Amino acid sequence: MIYLEDINEQNWRIPLAVSKEQEKYISNPMKILARAYAFRNNGSYACMIYAEDEPVGMALYYGCPEMDAYDLSQIFIDERFQRKGYGKEATILLIDRMRAEKKYDKVVLCYIEGNEVAKSMYESIGFRHTGEVDEDEVVMELYL
Repeated sequence: MIYLEDINEQNWRIPLAVSKEQEKYISNPMKILARAYAFRNNGSYACMIYAEDEPVGMALYYGCPEMDAYDLSQIFIDERFQRKGYGKEATILLIDRMRAEKKYDKVVLCYIEGNEVAKSMYESIGFRHTGEVDEDEVVMELYL
């Protein structure tokens, strides 16, 4: 069973990482926490992703008034736990949480060009390309 837990004093230092090949696609955990702090006034939500009681990943979203949407800023699964469906399950839980908040009617995200695994996973959930590309980041959206 996958569940989300707020970042707290006990879990913020849990060592999670992606493979060297994936580092170009994902911010490291400390940058994610810094971004969560920077966007705290926009309702940022940083969490650990657990499978049973094992920490397997991390995620962050926040409100983006300029886009009138939630920004699913980061989600990653530690390299030891990938290819088990945890990323997809966690993304669905995050979307359900956003729906319950009812602040925005849309979720936007970017993935780095070439990250076919992320692209495929987001499309399988219902995200669609907007046609926008910001440098090497491809923009996708999902209406809630």
